[in-house]
Amino acid sequence: MTPKLVIFDCDGVLVDTEPMTDQIISANLAGFGLTISPSDVHHMFAGGTITGVGVEATRRGAQLPDTWEADIYVDIFAALRNGVPVIAGVIDLIHALDRAGVKRAIASNGPVPKMEISLSPSGLFDLFAGRIYSGHEHGPKPNPDMLQKIMADHGASPDETVMIDDMPAGFLAAKAAGMPCFGYVADGDPTRIGDTGATPITHMDQITQALGLGQNT
Repeated sequence: MTPKLVIFDCDGVLVDTEPMTDQIISANLAGFGLTISPSDVHHMFAGGTITGVGVEATRRGAQLPDTWEADIYVDIFAALRNGVPVIAGVIDLIHALDRAGVKRAIASNGPVPKMEISLSPSGLFDLFAGRIYSGHEHGPKPNPDMLQKIMADHGASPDETVMIDDMPAGFLAAKAAGMPCFGYVADGDPTRIGDTGATPITHMDQITQALGLGQNT
């Protein structure tokens, strides 16, 4: 069944910012005496918030300054300005949704300025202008508040809405909001989906087909 509304996560679903961000966080924390590999950063924090990274790093003994969160965002933004890859198939999926008259929005735990930097070079920021929601303003996933706000703004019920995310925080937010969710696992390993109820997919083309939009591609 074709939905009325599709909600996209940003990092890891629209653009592949996570490897770069993991490396920056790993290098930054090493400067404060906490050694965590980029791979471990990804497993521990992907889908979360920078605030959450700071809390956990402090708990593990890192002596972070009061300006740490603002400082690391400066580093992340600088790297994002160099450009990041767009997830394969996502532009085609967006165009298929538009042809079918399906509304779309972004629900990300990241701040809007970060999304503007990472999405603008590809044109994705303009494609979602006015429909970009951040957990900094509406409550981060896995809390469902941000998804409920988006549905209310777009006049869609949970059974008319689909979420696309790549991390447990998003899968759980969708589950709590009562909407179906596609779990994007590019490496083909559905382990992180667990019992969240998300449907694993490895390419955005699978969503196009599942939503009955294949004839439009």
